Amino acid sequence: MSSMMRKAALVACVFTYFGAIRAQQAQAQVWDVPQIKNAKTISPELVGNLTKKLSITPEQAAGGSGAIFGLAKTKLKPEDFAKVAGAVPGMDGLLNAAPKPKSDDPMAALADMLPGKVGGIASLAGSFKSLGLSPSMAMKFLPIMTKFVDIKGGAEVGKLLSGVLK
Repeated sequence: MSSMMRKAALVACVFTYFGAIRAQQAQAQVWDVPQIKNAKTISPELVGNLTKKLSITPEQAAGGSGAIFGLAKTKLKPEDFAKVAGAVPGMDGLLNAAPKPKSDDPMAALADMLPGKVGGIASLAGSFKSLGLSPSMAMKFLPIMTKFVDIKGGAEVGKLLSGVLK
């Protein structure tokens, strides 16, 4: 590789790095990401499964699963969400670990207008981005979480959760 090509690659890397920092700063202005202390103690079995299977941090696991459970809470009937919540120890901690959109978040308004699965994924996009995860990671979380809920609460309760993004 020539010296000129190396310099061009280095410049591209620097611009990419500073662009990523700028995007994170912009995202931090829109989302309130809670500082999660002792994320490993919030539903330790579920957080441990997500951390291990997805190679993410406990904070990302708690925040991402909290965001998905938060979506489930808005999509399910209260009695159905109560069944899901009953199967997951530490549900309140998970819900509190989810990044909270600020009221002026345009992504949240857009997500409310989109139907079904697309709207559900869009509503999770900002939360997952603020946790340093791609929005597509939500689709990797869901089967692990559903299996966990199946085991703890039964297949009927697992189906309630898996239907949230359908």
